Amino acid sequence: MEDLQIEDNEDEAWSIHEDGDPVSHKYEFCLVGYFLTASVINFQAMRNTMANIWHPLGGVMISNLGEKWFLFKFYHELDIGRVEN
Repeated sequence: MEDLQIEDNEDEAWSIHEDGDPVSHKYEFCLVGYFLTASVINFQAMRNTMANIWHPLGGVMISNLGEKWFLFKFYHELDIGRVEN
């Protein structure tokens, strides 16, 4: 685990524009993440670890989207800003 690194060299960025639809606010402070591992992800352990690392002020809800994809929904703008930076 100590050899893991996060790098800023992304190949592609997606931009989602709000169209005034109230449903779009549901995903306002959300990130989607994927784990690059051949191992099975223990959802409970990952959820507890990420919440402990980030210490979100407004809380975070983590949903399993399947196939190692996860939705991270933050409830405060400062929280998602700290995670992105």
